[in-house]
Amino acid sequence: MLWMEAFLDAQKVIELDSLSYLGYSLKHAALHGAQRYDEAIQAFRTMLSKLDDAPDIQTRKLRQQYLRPSQVEHVIRQVIDVQLENAPLRVLDTTTGLVCDREAQISAFKMSTEYKELLSSTITRSDFHTKRIEEVVRRNLQYAMLSHRWEGMEPLLQDIQGKSVYDSALDSIGGMTKLRSFCKTAHDAGYKWAWSDTCCIDKNINVELQESVNSMFVWYHHSALTIVYLSDVPPLSKSGALAKSAWNTRGWTIQEFIAPKVIIFYQSNWTLYLDDRTPNHKESIAIMQELKNATGIDRSAVAAFRPSMNGAREKLHWASTRVTTRQEDIAYSLFGIFGVRLPVDYGEKQDMALGRLLQEIVARSGDITGLDWVGKSSDFNSCLPASIASYQVPSCKLPVLPEDKMQSLVSLLRMTVTVDFASNLYSHLRNMSAPRFATQRLHLPCIVFDVRELRRVRSPAPETQFAYRVKADGLQDLLIITEETLVQFMPARPTERKFILVRPWDQSLLELPDFVEPSDFGSIMESEEDYGTSLSSPSHDWSSGPPVKQEVVDQESRAFRLLVRLGQPFSAFLLAQQRSGEYKRIASDHDIIGQVNDIRNPMDIRTIEIL
Repeated sequence: MLWMEAFLDAQKVIELDSLSYLGYSLKHAALHGAQRYDEAIQAFRTMLSKLDDAPDIQTRKLRQQYLRPSQVEHVIRQVIDVQLENAPLRVLDTTTGLVCDREAQISAFKMSTEYKELLSSTITRSDFHTKRIEEVVRRNLQYAMLSHRWEGMEPLLQDIQGKSVYDSALDSIGGMTKLRSFCKTAHDAGYKWAWSDTCCIDKNINVELQESVNSMFVWYHHSALTIVYLSDVPPLSKSGALAKSAWNTRGWTIQEFIAPKVIIFYQSNWTLYLDDRTPNHKESIAIMQELKNATGIDRSAVAAFRPSMNGAREKLHWASTRVTTRQEDIAYSLFGIFGVRLPVDYGEKQDMALGRLLQEIVARSGDITGLDWVGKSSDFNSCLPASIASYQVPSCKLPVLPEDKMQSLVSLLRMTVTVDFASNLYSHLRNMSAPRFATQRLHLPCIVFDVRELRRVRSPAPETQFAYRVKADGLQDLLIITEETLVQFMPARPTERKFILVRPWDQSLLELPDFVEPSDFGSIMESEEDYGTSLSSPSHDWSSGPPVKQEVVDQESRAFRLLVRLGQPFSAFLLAQQRSGEYKRIASDHDIIGQVNDIRNPMDIRTIEIL
């Protein structure tokens, strides 16, 4: 009522002097207070024109404190574009049930009361607050994501384009009940926009499919809420039902529960799992412990994961027991976890897709932990596995020397090894080039041991596998089990085919002060934009003593510590030389563990080209 009186007063002022800006300023304030924003904006435009046309300079100067609506609209659009950079290309309107592209989403926002109120209230330069604009945009464009497993037929974009998912005429489409329930659940939670992988991607447009696969991790990470639907977990289920759900066996669902900041689990009837009303199930100790038991993924990874290529072997192990409908998807589903963007090529088969991913990891990070696998070699490169299942066996974990034992062995070495020998070896290894791929060929820096005898022996393994006793220069004898038939040879009966055992060079053994493995798991309080890696402090104190002298002592100490580590058991590869001079890895179903006889002997250090 008060705003109506103010409006009538403004009209009287305008009638008294229609050329004055003052009446239109009062009219704008009255209409804005009455939440009649369209009319308020129009009154404000008229007020600006009156100021522009004012006969006296003093009145025209007042115009400088005001912003044109078009200026504010331009800034809002810039904020919208930034907000949508990390958002899906299409979303469902949970109010209307219609699927919308980005322009339709923006148009809907511009028609909203909040947009008009923002435009109407931002009239002077002092009113202009970027943070407020960002908050309004974020609140209106935030979205919920669905994580689920595909079950038979699901509604595709072509099925619902231009139709409302709430329309009963769509009842015959498989999965429609699930989609509707998801939209209603998201709407009830306060989200106007929702995304499902079933109907929000046009899989017939290759460019869109490529972008969607490569961006999905980011979309989940920037979602306001991820709703996990467990279709095989009945109402009133007890703890343990989530662990047994088929949702835990699917390849894509790893990123769908690691990437989001907020996640809620729902049972088959869309009630909360365990009736757990924690606003974010990532903060539920019971649910996170159940997930850890089921997946082997620690709560720290689930709560605050950041994409990186560090510790590749562990992440590959997470996916090793999972399945996807399209075999290539087991590799594509890991793109976001490793923070890589690669072409999507359905039809290339799993070993090629996985090979391209592993090649990218090695090439960009130098991380070779992904070479630690057992099983069959890939056609992509013999140092890579044909299947993600080759990572099911936990990574080869050799005993770590306690510090007191390390110091003891260093003292013993100093009595038999010269400082020059240790330092030269250290410098040689420090100057080795990083591992790299070129045209599917792996160039791998190694310590090489020539095989002088390879003899078949009785195998404790199944009949399809063969056991070989291997003697190599400088190494203790090894037993290798493989499905491949190898040419036997010995000094009395040599062969033209050359075999070598190699220790892939690991740069971290140098213990360089600046070589610190960054963590993938940041603080839960980190901002959502922060995907960087934080460096932890070095485990040794490098600060005591005069700087120059201490540096020399440190390098000498690290050289002897390196010698000790090189004398410990290591994970080895057996390589067979090809006619063209390159090598191929002989795949094994067991880790090959080598150990040098005498660390004081010279070492063959070089980069091997592996097909």
